[in-house]
Amino acid sequence: MKFVLFSLAMNVPNAVTGETFPAQEKFRNLLDQAALAEKLGYDGFGVGERHGAPFLSSSPPVLLTAIAARTSTIRLLTTVTVLSVLDPVRVAEDYATLDHLCGGRLDIIIGKGNDPRHYPLFGLPEEEQ
Repeated sequence: MKFVLFSLAMNVPNAVTGETFPAQEKFRNLLDQAALAEKLGYDGFGVGERHGAPFLSSSPPVLLTAIAARTSTIRLLTTVTVLSVLDPVRVAEDYATLDHLCGGRLDIIIGKGNDPRHYPLFGLPEEEQ
């Protein structure tokens, strides 16, 4: 059995305190969580792709590259890459580069996504997804 953590980097007010963190601090917390997951023996850490508020995970390859720089053994996962709104060649190039940088620790999960708000952001009609 394997255990992984993942994040969509939601930036919403804390349910208890109501405090909202600046995006930069939220990103720093995400990197700290991934490093802690490795230290605690988790098998992987994933970043899902979401576009638009309240999510900050519009660029998982960038976030996973930063995580790769702070870790050395934990698997890195895309949870999920929304291929239906992206250029597939660019996706292949970005993730191939990341896989080289992290020493082969990358696992890619590809899907079409489930949030209809993505399509207008990319100028795509939902029915053409």
